[in-house]
Amino acid sequence: MSVRSRPAAVAACALFATLVARPVAAHVDYVTEDTGDPLDAVAFAVGVLSEPLNAAVFTGAGLVTAVGIAVYLWVRPTITDVVVLRQTLAGYADLVPWILRLAIGLPLVGAGFQGYLFAPTLAFDTGSSPFLRVLFIGIGFFVLFGLATRIAATVGLITYAWVLLAVDPAVVIAMEYVPVLIALVMVGGGRPSADDILLAVASTPGSYYGRVDPVHHLKSFLDASTGSLRRYVPTILRVGMGVTFVYLGLIEKLADPGRALLVVEKYDLTSVVPVDPGLWVVGAGVTEIAVGVALIAGFFTRGAAALSFVLFTTTLFGLPDDPVLAHVALFGMASAVFTLGSGPLSFDRLVGRPALDGDESAIAAD
Repeated sequence: MSVRSRPAAVAACALFATLVARPVAAHVDYVTEDTGDPLDAVAFAVGVLSEPLNAAVFTGAGLVTAVGIAVYLWVRPTITDVVVLRQTLAGYADLVPWILRLAIGLPLVGAGFQGYLFAPTLAFDTGSSPFLRVLFIGIGFFVLFGLATRIAATVGLITYAWVLLAVDPAVVIAMEYVPVLIALVMVGGGRPSADDILLAVASTPGSYYGRVDPVHHLKSFLDASTGSLRRYVPTILRVGMGVTFVYLGLIEKLADPGRALLVVEKYDLTSVVPVDPGLWVVGAGVTEIAVGVALIAGFFTRGAAALSFVLFTTTLFGLPDDPVLAHVALFGMASAVFTLGSGPLSFDRLVGRPALDGDESAIAAD
């Protein structure tokens, strides 16, 4: 490679890293115990972007992203493939409760067996706290199998609130549980689930189980009572996911660059893409915030959810010691948002095709 072409190649690699810089964009607390050198966040960001090459790459990445989105919005009405994709995904909406149950049921069971409160960084002594172990395993199993789903999800929300307010506010790092649990309270277990099976058996005339099951009619009542609220499930999930992204980018990256730099150093990320370590941190933080704001606003929602899914996958393979269970809930949320779309109260709904305004109808009618 010639000397003249090398800067261009480095700039291209840096642009790519800024757009998809993601191995840094994990839960930093999960992959490093050292707090790193204390750095002034504002001074750090200004210093990184004061470098001419970094500034050019950062600005170029923003312009490329903005132009790409503008072009897509301009030609989208003529792309039949996108319309068919959205209609097909809308047909999977009735499976979203199952996705959400798997997404938090598995990590809750894991939390109980391994001994931590929602986040791996909040460990408890399983020997001296057997009740907590049983509690988390129990909530996880009930949610996972879809048995008394709304009750289990409500207990999960109460438990999260207790940990947040009375035990350790650092549980906010696992805030992704909250929108998923709220969604499950609203939609129930869906299908397939133990709730759905037992209701079908109990509602059948002549059923022996129906004679001894005193609560199956309560499920029918709750389904009817929450029916009008289910259309807001996509909104709850995308906003919850967006807030999580903003937290990861702002609090764990931009506000704590010293610790984020340790992740860059630990995994030798500058050997993967030869750019300034600070650009990795700033690029990852800004990217996460941008994705989070897009999700909160409901702008380019399915695209943001698809990008999130790819980024989570990259994180897990890029950081071999990042706990997989800690990210399963995020995978589930990304899958659900990609399936359901933006839902009400979103920019996408304001500018979208009227023929596709019923994207969440299947989950609302379930």
